[in-house]
Amino acid sequence: MRTDMHVQHGRSEPGPETWIRGPVALPEEPPPSPAAVTPRHFSWVGVHGGAGASTLAAVYGGHDCGRNWPGPADPPSVLLVARTHAAGLAAALGALEVFRRGEAPHGLDLDAVVLVADAPGRLPRPLAERVKVIESVIDVYRVPWVAAWRLGELSGQAPREAASLARLTGCLR
Repeated sequence: MRTDMHVQHGRSEPGPETWIRGPVALPEEPPPSPAAVTPRHFSWVGVHGGAGASTLAAVYGGHDCGRNWPGPADPPSVLLVARTHAAGLAAALGALEVFRRGEAPHGLDLDAVVLVADAPGRLPRPLAERVKVIESVIDVYRVPWVAAWRLGELSGQAPREAASLARLTGCLR
C-alpha cells in the first residue's frame, strides 16, 4: 500500500513535487456509548452482621450474599462491605487476609471494599488510620451516613458522596 501523497491547493492527488511520508493514521473510533456499556454485576458480601450489604444491593443492584461467599450461580466479582466502627474495620482486614492467603473460594475476584459510615460526621483519628491501612491494600469506596436508609427508604437518590460507587456498579439513578 502506498502511503506517499501529494497535497496541492486543498486537494489530495498523487504527484512527485511535495511528499508526505509515513503511515497514514486511521480515524479513531468513537468511544462506546453509555448504553452500549454493560454494567458489571457484583456480589455484596458483609464481613460482619449489620454491615449494610442488603441495603447496598437494594440501592446499587447486584447480588446480596449476606455474610456468605457467592455461590456458583452468583457473580464472582466481590465487594466486601463493612461499617466504619472498630469491629467493622477489623472484620474487613480479616476478610482481606482470607483473600491474601488464598483461602477464599476458588474463582472469586475481590474488587473492592465498601465502607459504610456507622454514624454521621467525621471518623475519629484511630478509625481513619485503619481505613488508610485498608486503602493501602485495595480500592475502597466510602458511603456516608444516610438517615433515610435507616428508615428503610431506599428508593431515593444514592448519596452524591458515593458517586464513584455508583459508576462502578453502573447504578446511575
